[in-house]
Amino acid sequence: MATGYLEILRARHALRLLTGTLVGRLPNATAAIALVLFVRAEGGTYSLAGALAAVYGVANAVGQPVLGRLVDLHGQPRVQLPAAVLAALAMSVFALSGTDPLPLAYAAVAAAGLFTPPLEGGLRALWPSVLRREEQVHTAYAMDAVAQEVMFTVGPLLVTLCASLWDERAALLVLNLLGVLGALSVVLSPPSRAWRSAPREAHWLGALRSRGLLALLAAFLFVGIALGSITVASVSYADGHGGDAVYGWLMAGLGLGALAGGAVYGGRRWAGVPERRLRVLVALLAVCYLPLMLMPGAVTMVLLSVVSGVFLAPCIACAFIIVDRHAPAGTVTEAFSWLVTTFTVGASVGTGLAGPVVQAGGTLWGFALPGAAGAVSLLVLLGTGGVLAAPARGAVVAASSENDPNRAAEPRFSSGDRA
Repeated sequence: MATGYLEILRARHALRLLTGTLVGRLPNATAAIALVLFVRAEGGTYSLAGALAAVYGVANAVGQPVLGRLVDLHGQPRVQLPAAVLAALAMSVFALSGTDPLPLAYAAVAAAGLFTPPLEGGLRALWPSVLRREEQVHTAYAMDAVAQEVMFTVGPLLVTLCASLWDERAALLVLNLLGVLGALSVVLSPPSRAWRSAPREAHWLGALRSRGLLALLAAFLFVGIALGSITVASVSYADGHGGDAVYGWLMAGLGLGALAGGAVYGGRRWAGVPERRLRVLVALLAVCYLPLMLMPGAVTMVLLSVVSGVFLAPCIACAFIIVDRHAPAGTVTEAFSWLVTTFTVGASVGTGLAGPVVQAGGTLWGFALPGAAGAVSLLVLLGTGGVLAAPARGAVVAASSENDPNRAAEPRFSSGDRA
């Protein structure tokens, strides 16, 4: 398993692209906690902090596919770097002006979210050109999913470290400066500068004209709901079993499970088509959420949270492959950005649903929601099996494809139909 990951990291430009992307995404990964800490330091209420974080999240969800389409049309350097600079400038305006006047604060935070560069989708579009073998690309997708878990674990620690060394304003400024530097490292790399999207058919729906992609997005909306709801249910559980410390361990356990599952998944080759494999993974994900309803003591509950996270990263990594197979020619960055947006929206919906559910039925029903959402995701995948099983044929062969260095006929996977 380690050999497969090391082989990828030793590939030319791979480590730089992965590291630059993770650093470039730090402002996005830490936005929620950084905003809450800053607003609190400014004397604002938690309601204001939550509202600003929500505005950032909505703007980010809107901006990702829009910027992703622009990347497909104009290339990575011409979109990613200006977007990163604009996002950093907007957040700097918010950090320097504070929460007064309030309209300026909302506008600055919205602009920061809207212009967040789609580095995540951009990296996945680059992997097939950096790693020429299909199995390496599959492993890279899994490593990418694992790296996200590391980033979302380390990112909040960096925020609190900066806040303790300097202050909350400095934390916002430093993290956004790092984001620009990360984006700069990516867009100045030879693969990013050389990357060109495949010729695309003009269509206002862009990537969303793919029925297979729409089916995948519908399923992953509910995976996001499951993840969002489990965070709220965990807060309710922790309130009666030790408070914030237990909540922290539950979230750490969830992340640890995802890390372990993603590492194992990416360390081996899998037979069969990814669409069928995703159904199995989502079923296992839903089943592993169910033991949380037992709500045992804190130590056992942390262990169950580890188990509940094991199949999350494999589901995400498998979804990346399916996006690549079903994205229409010339829309790969946009397609990956839609997956990010859908997952983010689902997590927000799950958070919003879990609150009333816990309030009305208690913590038990809060932990029932992730399993139910996972089951609905599986039903969507089963119901759309025919659409997902057969990527549309008849597309032209791209003369120069962003995810097709071997000139395979779109929309098959970059190295052919094997997956």
